[in-house]
Amino acid sequence: MSTTSTETETVAKTARAAFEASQLIDSAERTRALHEIRKELEANKDSILQANGEDMTHAEVEAAAGRLARSLVKRLDLRTGDKWDAMLQGVSDIAALPDPTGAISYARELHDDLELYRVSCPIGVLLVIFEARPEVVVNVAALALKSGNAVILKGGRESARTAAALARAIQTALARTTLPSVFVQAVETRAEVAALLAQDRYIDLVIPRGSNALVRAIQHSTRIPVMGHADGLCAIYLDAGADREKALRVVLDAKVDYPAACNAVETLLVHERLLGTIWPDVARTLLAADVRLLCDGPTLSALGPSTAADFATHVSPATPDAYTTEHLSLTLAVRAVPSLCAAIAHINAHGSHHTDCIVTESAEAGRTFVRGVDSAGVFVNASTRFADGFRYGFGAEVGISTGRIHARGPVGLEGLVTYKYVLRSQGADGHVVGEFGSGQGKRQYTHQPIDAAELPF
Repeated sequence: MSTTSTETETVAKTARAAFEASQLIDSAERTRALHEIRKELEANKDSILQANGEDMTHAEVEAAAGRLARSLVKRLDLRTGDKWDAMLQGVSDIAALPDPTGAISYARELHDDLELYRVSCPIGVLLVIFEARPEVVVNVAALALKSGNAVILKGGRESARTAAALARAIQTALARTTLPSVFVQAVETRAEVAALLAQDRYIDLVIPRGSNALVRAIQHSTRIPVMGHADGLCAIYLDAGADREKALRVVLDAKVDYPAACNAVETLLVHERLLGTIWPDVARTLLAADVRLLCDGPTLSALGPSTAADFATHVSPATPDAYTTEHLSLTLAVRAVPSLCAAIAHINAHGSHHTDCIVTESAEAGRTFVRGVDSAGVFVNASTRFADGFRYGFGAEVGISTGRIHARGPVGLEGLVTYKYVLRSQGADGHVVGEFGSGQGKRQYTHQPIDAAELPF
């Protein structure tokens, strides 16, 4: 695709036109489009996975040369495990979810025959920029369709072949519906992204998914609102009242299940009372799973010489930056803290406000942790790996937001809609503001609630 600014502007204009046209099409057609997309993906599985294999071969060469992180290579693979089936199931799950548009969240009678409604509606045109994971093409396209948003997708160069094959299948499926086939578009080059980031007249929201460098660069390169997170610096705190078995299970899963994920734990905080009890057991369990521990003085000393000798290559002193690093690997920074309040202070100061967890048997400690930790996800006795739109029942997610405005945490359908106010007069002569006020003979507002699940017209 050409990367001239004029042609890139055409992509944005086309997306805007497709969005505006789609608003006059019944929402049931968007659901039908999702079923068509799943059929088309199933029909083209072999060619899509072949493209993924080519991307993987090229990525391995790049990783061997030190030009691509191993964590990105692992995220790229669509052929192993249950990624393919999960991707398809996500499309079906999203299709089965209620339509997030047209919902009434506020309804009031302002006066006789004058009614006000707050109605959910799509945001408009989304620009989603991501690295490595090609299934994001399908996840985001499905969420955008269900929520009524047009979308422009840009994947990383490492997933270019797979992303292009997936995008072709989606557009082919859309061509069998009354929705514009360009409701979902894909671009390929960085130059196109740079040009699109200037299209604030046509694009309403940018959602970056990828490295800290990617997200920061986008946040500083556009006037368009940006929703996302730069880091997944998650922490688990083992409280003085932690249960040994829960601590072992939760910490191991959060670190080992998928260490390259943004919801994997990167920092373990241990209450000082546990240094001679639970901590050594947790450490040995992690070390047995090939996890490298970067320990502060107290946690390192508590392991004792035998553990240090047995796992000499996997235990080392932590440097200050260990607690502000998203390792994305089998590396875990560990620190002892004297209290629950100290743990909360550490997380709020060093974390990325993504997802953090406390392991405790104390209900009061759990409540304090939930209130005190300023993160999008705050868990009690559960692995940070649960921070995921699919696991939350969203069908999939367009990304995870650590911001405090609009959407926070895994962003599913509800995070992709905004609202508009609809005011309807049924008066014989309409309604005008000049008839209302405090003077004699002026009309008074009633502000009475209306029971309405949908617009009555």
